[in-house]
Amino acid sequence: MSREYPIIALTGSSGAGTTTVRRTFERMFAREAVHAAFVDGDAFHRYTRQELARISLDEPERKDELSHFAVEANLLDRLEVLFQEYGEHGNGSYRHYIHAEDKQMIEAGYQVGTFTEWQPLPFGTDLLFYEGLHGGLVTAELDIARHVDLLVGVAPTMNLEWIQKIDRDMRHRGYSQEAVIDTILGRMNDYVHYIQPQFSRTHINFQRVPTVDTSNPFEVQDIPIDAESFVVIRFRDPATVDFPYLLAMIQDSFMSRPHTLVVPGSRLSLAMELILGPLVRHLLAQRRFR
Repeated sequence: MSREYPIIALTGSSGAGTTTVRRTFERMFAREAVHAAFVDGDAFHRYTRQELARISLDEPERKDELSHFAVEANLLDRLEVLFQEYGEHGNGSYRHYIHAEDKQMIEAGYQVGTFTEWQPLPFGTDLLFYEGLHGGLVTAELDIARHVDLLVGVAPTMNLEWIQKIDRDMRHRGYSQEAVIDTILGRMNDYVHYIQPQFSRTHINFQRVPTVDTSNPFEVQDIPIDAESFVVIRFRDPATVDFPYLLAMIQDSFMSRPHTLVVPGSRLSLAMELILGPLVRHLLAQRRFR
């Protein structure tokens, strides 16, 4: 773990809802005057969208290795180098992957499914914040998790995760429902081998559980709202958590296990502020003390 240059990684599957947690961190950083370097996991995909389409057409036998979850489809050795360089020296290189919702980048002339050029991280940042698929990955060749000071997982129940992905990809990225479902099914092996094991390495997991019927996630339906869900929050080290304080501050919260807090979905934002804020301040206090 780094003290001088801490790293926070937010890891979760496509459609898991990591953006909601990222926005909480962004509000905390703004309030605490934290200068963070933001890195998106999508920037470390190996192929542009056009390259993926060409490979799928010309080499259909390679389809299984083109999932964004797969190690082979990403430059994860480069991601680990970035984490190591930042942890040791506070620098490194990053880029952006262009999505359909990146309106400003598109207006600047970039094409959806392409990358910007690699560039140095901003100078003089307080910490690095990563949001993506592989922040807690460990394989025989890679150990990205060892570089991370605070690893946060976002893993809603699987049916809800799929509902959220289908809704997002159809609404914001222009995919058909059939195409999104095909992607989900095609990634399943990589999901099991590369995504799910990360949630056993996280310091904190946020798992949203709907209280409405999501039995068939492939039926077009509205995403359950916050009031129609609970959030299960699991802590790897419960000895460091002031559970009586959290229970007193978060109305209708309760403990389901000695290391697990359950909060109403409508109070998730408050819970994240109360839980994550002190952890960020602790990382920065270590940095400044050193």
